[in-house]
Amino acid sequence: MSSAVSRRVRLIPATAALSALAIGLTACGSSTTAKTETAAAAAPAGSTVVAVGALSNGAATEVDLTVAQVDSIRAELPASVRDSGELTIGLGLLPAGSAPLGYTGSDQKTLTGSEPDIGRLVAAVLGLKPVLANATWDNLFVGIDSGKTDVGFSNITDTEQRKTKYDFASYRQDNLGFEVLKSNSWNFDGTAESLAGKTVAVGAGTNQEKILEKWQSTLKAEGKTLTIKYYPDANTTYLALDSGKIDTYFEPNPELAYHITQTAKTPNPTRSAGKFSGAGASLQGLIAATTKKGDGLAKPLADAINYLIKNGDYAKWLAAWNLANEAVPTSLVNPPGLPLTNS
Repeated sequence: MSSAVSRRVRLIPATAALSALAIGLTACGSSTTAKTETAAAAAPAGSTVVAVGALSNGAATEVDLTVAQVDSIRAELPASVRDSGELTIGLGLLPAGSAPLGYTGSDQKTLTGSEPDIGRLVAAVLGLKPVLANATWDNLFVGIDSGKTDVGFSNITDTEQRKTKYDFASYRQDNLGFEVLKSNSWNFDGTAESLAGKTVAVGAGTNQEKILEKWQSTLKAEGKTLTIKYYPDANTTYLALDSGKIDTYFEPNPELAYHITQTAKTPNPTRSAGKFSGAGASLQGLIAATTKKGDGLAKPLADAINYLIKNGDYAKWLAAWNLANEAVPTSLVNPPGLPLTNS
C-alpha cells in the first residue's frame, strides 16, 4: 500500500474496538491462562504450545497448536540469534493497537492478534523464545535498523523501496476488501463496471482511495457513475452502512475481517463482498516478515513459515483470525514488491 496509514489497519477505529474488547477482562483472562498452562505442560519434548487467538475476547476462535522445533531450519539461523535462544519480534502497534492485527488482550497486559501469533509460531519452529517488542510504527523500523529487533511481524508490505534496507519473507496477501450488509447480494467481480451506480465509502488519503478514484474515472468515461463518500471514522462509516446510506465500505481486509466477527450476532451482520490486491490489478501485494538487509534471517524465517504451511498450522492460524482469504501457498524470500512508482 502507498502509505504507513494504509499499510496497517487504521489505528483510530481500533481504539473504539479495544474499548469493547475490555469488557469481562478478569474471567476471560484467568480461564485462558490456566488452559494454556495445562496444554503447555502436556506438550511433547522439543515442542511448544502456542495459544493462537488467546485473550482476544471474541475477536478470534482460540486454538492451541503444538509446534515442533525443526532442527534443520534452526541450523540455518545466524549463530548470534540461535545462541541467544530468543527471537525478538518487532510490532508497530503503539499507541492504541489495531484489531485483529495486534492489541492488548483481555488480561490488559498480553499482546494478542494475528501478528504476535504468527511470530510466536515461527519462533517455536526455530526453537527460540519469542520476545515481543512493541513500538510505534516508525520505531518498529528503528529497532530493526539498530539490530535490537530481529524481525518485524507487523502487517508490513513488501515494497521495492523497502528492499534497499530490508529483506522479506512473505506470509500473507496484502488485500483490500468490500464490506456489505449480509442481506446485500452484491459482489465485486474485480472490475470497475461492477461498481457502476454504487455508493462506496473509503478513508481519505489511503491507497484504497486512489484505486477507487481510478475506477470512478473509468466509469465516468463510460457515462456511468460511482459515488465516493467520506466519514470521519470507522464508527460513522459503519452507521452509514447499517442505514443504507452507502452500499459498501472499501477498506483494508483485516479491518473488514475483524468487523465481520463483531457484527455476526447483531441485527445487521456484515460480510465480505470481494477483495482486491493492495498493490493493484497487476501485482498481488504481500505482507512479509521484515529483517535487516543481509542479516541472514530471511531464509530460515521463510522455511519456518513454509513448514507451518505444510503441516496445516498456518491455515489454522489464519482461520482463527478470520483471515483465510489472505493465505499464500508459499513463503518467498524477497518476492516482487510494490513498485517504486507506487510505494
